[in-house]
Amino acid sequence: MQPQQRILNAEALTSHGNVAGRRAMVQILEAGLRAADPYNNTARLVRLEGDRLIVGHGDFILPGDPRQEPEEIDLRQVDRILVLGAGKGVQRAAKALEDILGDRLSGGHVIDKQGCPIILERIGVTLGAHPVPDEQCVIGCQRILELTRDLTERDLVFTVIGNGVSSLLTLPVPGVNLEDVREATRIMQIERGAPTNELNPVRNHLDQLKGGRIARYIHPARAIHILTGSALNYAAVMDRNIWLHTMPERSTFAEAVEMLHKWQAWEAVSPAVRRHLLQADPALETVKRGEYEQYRFRVFEVMPQHLTMLPTARRVAEELGFRAHVLYRYSHFEAAPAATMAGSIAWNIEEWGEPFEPPCVLLGGHELLVTVGQGDGMGGRNQEWALAAARRIAGSPQIVMGSVDSDGTDGPGHQFGGDPSVPVLAGGIVDGYTWDQARAAGFDPDAELRRHNTSPVLWRVGSGVQATFNISVTDLTAILVLGRSTPRPHP
Repeated sequence: MQPQQRILNAEALTSHGNVAGRRAMVQILEAGLRAADPYNNTARLVRLEGDRLIVGHGDFILPGDPRQEPEEIDLRQVDRILVLGAGKGVQRAAKALEDILGDRLSGGHVIDKQGCPIILERIGVTLGAHPVPDEQCVIGCQRILELTRDLTERDLVFTVIGNGVSSLLTLPVPGVNLEDVREATRIMQIERGAPTNELNPVRNHLDQLKGGRIARYIHPARAIHILTGSALNYAAVMDRNIWLHTMPERSTFAEAVEMLHKWQAWEAVSPAVRRHLLQADPALETVKRGEYEQYRFRVFEVMPQHLTMLPTARRVAEELGFRAHVLYRYSHFEAAPAATMAGSIAWNIEEWGEPFEPPCVLLGGHELLVTVGQGDGMGGRNQEWALAAARRIAGSPQIVMGSVDSDGTDGPGHQFGGDPSVPVLAGGIVDGYTWDQARAAGFDPDAELRRHNTSPVLWRVGSGVQATFNISVTDLTAILVLGRSTPRPHP
């Protein structure tokens, strides 16, 4: 299957402003988005040869894994094959398994993000909320749990997970209800801007399936764990993991308490959450490596770094004639200040040719942050970056900046309200004309940024990227400087 066209509104994005720069930007971001599709890689990982199922390919074996050989399974010794999973866009990897296994697949269940079309036929799908979980997430987990209740050593289970799993895979422990978990997530991540790695010790210890616990339920069946993250290695997965919930997990109850205090959220979360974390029942701790290695498992990564967004976007940028530089990888920045700094670098390149001579593209891979507080707007981190960038580069004839989320759904979409006539966007593309276009359209873009209400602004001025749904790997940012201009006063 060929990678699908990801950007749906390319014509609108390239019909105004800096047309040449916008066309190049669309091609660069499109290439990156297409690379964030696990279907073909999963099809390369798993193949069927008669009664033999072979799982393994050099591109997808984790560095440091003591087992480098493919896994070969005699299907005459297998009673059932199931697929279980959760994550934004996870259906793309599950669909590959469905197509490969055909009638040999007994079923399964995955949890995808609300708004994604259902593309699976043999595997059940529940659509849940992200970033704050809802009742559908719980229902999806219950369906997954039900499928594990009578597994035996003669069963084979594929798991597929990716970014977004920490919200979508939510089944609170007894004594803690869904609203308790929702509140803790909203306070830490939405209101106060805690990064996922500092939120996860909390929610991992409030859940029945996170932190490797789902592997307990799969045991004693044979498990093949497919990860759609990137830049992973075996030691990180086995010893330092806090978000790949089919794998062992490193954090503790004490760390969960520490994180709530760090973000001044201890008194804000419910008494049930505080009580459960302080009780710290050892029987309810997450699965550590020692226990996990007693299970029957293999683990593979289908989105390794060299096949994903950044290197693909870089190659296409160079094919278009731009000097391409990677500015950062997998960094966490607050979106608006990061965009302001990126715009300043772009101005310096345009006026002085430093630190790079144009024409050039600066690329970044990251997960941006937006500390919303009490803001009530519709938007997302990539859109916030784009609109803040538009403010910084206003008036430039040479700069185009764009940022997109690989899964095609930047931010919570309509989960907390917003204009229903504005689609859920993947990000934005802006140039030196965008800020004035927003003003001419009747917006006060400064005020909308303060409200974190970026989707309506970008959409109405033809700068919001609408894309197909897929897995979440990371965000992709591109700063394009077409040439040099005479120095001038900056806005």
